[in-house]
Amino acid sequence: MTAYRIRPASIDDAATILRFIRELADYEKALDAVEATEETIASSLFGEGSVTRAVICETAAGEPAGSAIFFKTYSTWQAKNGLYLEDLYVTPAHRGAGVGKMLLRHLARIAVEEGCGRFEWSVLDWNTPAIRVYDALGAEPQSEWIRYRLDGDRLKTFAAG
Repeated sequence: MTAYRIRPASIDDAATILRFIRELADYEKALDAVEATEETIASSLFGEGSVTRAVICETAAGEPAGSAIFFKTYSTWQAKNGLYLEDLYVTPAHRGAGVGKMLLRHLARIAVEEGCGRFEWSVLDWNTPAIRVYDALGAEPQSEWIRYRLDGDRLKTFAAG
């Protein structure tokens, strides 16, 4: 059985995080949408004023097995911060070993320690392996909400409006 540890990511992990982002995007059939580079990862995650954090799960030998990227949100109804998981990724070689659950539990602990009222994330509706894990954890889908997005030219056009 492989032993794992989770640690805060550092700027030295930018290349690994980018690799994980690209592998996740490829799995989600959206690799062509990735604009991130090592430089933009380094500045957006680890630069001054960053509101986003990341953790790396690795083997005892230091082999990266997965990561989670997250940030704080705010609930007006609770008048508390929440924790939002933007991306969770586990490398194929380490899937099925509990790495994803370890990362989720680690973030849940951060949420509790930092007084967050909720811990949330999104999943593609066809990602049944992830949905099974989330259901098994006791997480509840929020099917009454529809997620909207403005990006790229649509965002610029609306902003200029």
